Amino acid sequence: MRLALVAVGRLKRGPERDLADEYRGRADALGRGLGFSAVQMTEIPESRARRAPDRCAEEAVAILAAVPAGAATLVLDEGGKAVTSTDFAAQVGAWRDGGRPGLAIVIGGADGLDQSVRARADLIFAFGAATLPHGLVRVLAFEQLYRAMTILSGHPYHRGAP
Repeated sequence: MRLALVAVGRLKRGPERDLADEYRGRADALGRGLGFSAVQMTEIPESRARRAPDRCAEEAVAILAAVPAGAATLVLDEGGKAVTSTDFAAQVGAWRDGGRPGLAIVIGGADGLDQSVRARADLIFAFGAATLPHGLVRVLAFEQLYRAMTILSGHPYHRGAP
């Protein structure tokens, strides 16, 4: 299964980028034996449109173009569904085992996501109701992807309740 993370904005050098790279590397290494590709990272430039709805619409076109054909699409949005790590892993495994060719995780820009991106989502997921900084969301996305792989492989990293 091809993995992609599509995010609006560029993650600058610093601790968030270092930590995101660490979890991405872990996911890439563990994922190979589980039928997952290395995570392809696509950074979408932030729109320069004057109005927020126009920015979201412009970014949506680029986001949707970056999502591989047939891929399950997981959209990260504060209004989404809170899912346990175990349930997240089960969903990723179900998509893989069900023959989905890919999984795209989408992180929107500062103004949020256009409805067209939400409509394309197979799952709208939230890390909670709080608004989080973009860099931290990217770290959390890579960490949860790595955690899902540890759960699927039986690795002891995840010690939560089964």
